[in-house]
Amino acid sequence: MRKEKIYSSDFDFMPNHPAGVLAPKGFQAGATYCGLKTYGPGKLDLGLLVSSASCSAAGVYTQSLVKAAPVLLDSEITGQGTAQAIIFNAGIANACTGEQGYYDAQEMQRLAGQKLGISPDHILVTSTGVIGHMLPMEKIRAGVEAITLTEGEAAGTQASFCIMTTDTRPKRAVARFQWDGKVCFIGGMCKGAGMIHPNMATMLCYLTTDVAATPNFLQSVLSELAQETFNMITVDGDTSTNDTVLLLANGLSGTPELGNGAPPEKEQVFKDALREVMIYLAKEIARDGEGATKLMEVWVRGAASIKEARLTVRTIAGSMLTKSAVYGGDPNWGRILAAAGRSGANFDPTKSDIYIGDVPLMLAGTPQPFEKSQAQAALTGPEVYITVDLHAGDAEAVGWGCDLTQEYVVINSEYET
Repeated sequence: MRKEKIYSSDFDFMPNHPAGVLAPKGFQAGATYCGLKTYGPGKLDLGLLVSSASCSAAGVYTQSLVKAAPVLLDSEITGQGTAQAIIFNAGIANACTGEQGYYDAQEMQRLAGQKLGISPDHILVTSTGVIGHMLPMEKIRAGVEAITLTEGEAAGTQASFCIMTTDTRPKRAVARFQWDGKVCFIGGMCKGAGMIHPNMATMLCYLTTDVAATPNFLQSVLSELAQETFNMITVDGDTSTNDTVLLLANGLSGTPELGNGAPPEKEQVFKDALREVMIYLAKEIARDGEGATKLMEVWVRGAASIKEARLTVRTIAGSMLTKSAVYGGDPNWGRILAAAGRSGANFDPTKSDIYIGDVPLMLAGTPQPFEKSQAQAALTGPEVYITVDLHAGDAEAVGWGCDLTQEYVVINSEYET
């Protein structure tokens, strides 16, 4: 019952490409260790990403009332539509740090601006790590000076490692397409493994492109695609104080400006390529959930509206009982139906279907005879597919989660130490 969405094939997609955000023309990055992470020297925890030209900028952020200082700062900058660089750190979130935290985020802007020769109000700031700790600004000052900016795969790899906290591996992707003989790129990298149940964005994600685009076009596309990608993942049901997705477009490929008279078919190719990058990164976050051993892909079909389809997906993927059953290989489909029932979607359970893989466990509200070993086999392996058809309409949605293991408790009971 697994179903793939089909989008434009007019681009090449390169998952886990080491260049990541440096694949588009004109972007450089650098990273260093300055002592913000507690797991010893040799780990990168402070970095810079910069374009050689000013960029149109867009962002989506946590909708939590508790917002980290960088989120407050960045929302002002992307609201103006222009940026050129991002300074980022891992180890300390700079969240719940009062006025001083906001001043520290502004100082990070100034430090980066001095190093890069860019106005501070064109520099975005992101932080991730432990909440409630003040940034040791003396370490950050020295760290910014130590960063060396370069291009290419090695620098892209450094940047993707730099933002990791409890992640077990870097997450990056690249898409490439042709436009009137010009080769255009979209690059992305993100981090996130815990405190993942996004509402408008995810932990940290940076997206870059050398295509020209208006800020309004970028913001519209990013906001739309975040809803069907990063907003459709869950690890533990917790939304972060620092959730941020940033998109920078420097136009150095020399293409016409999207959103300003560019052909609609080119806008669609860009959107499809960006979607593919974002879907991959979103799935990688769910796959790398803290302690996870399996990726869950949940399809809900036949919903009365897209809103209800997405709500049902997120409820099933976030159900502690469902996640535990997936971990144990237990085809307990009642947990899936119970989660759908409390999701808020309107449907008739006597008409609903449930599949695990290709095995029908319930059809039209009636339990189906099945070989337990066959259903267990569908729950074995690195990816598990759950399909629910509500038969209440034509809307559908897909989202991703992971199983719940003992290791998740271990990681989060010792996070500050």
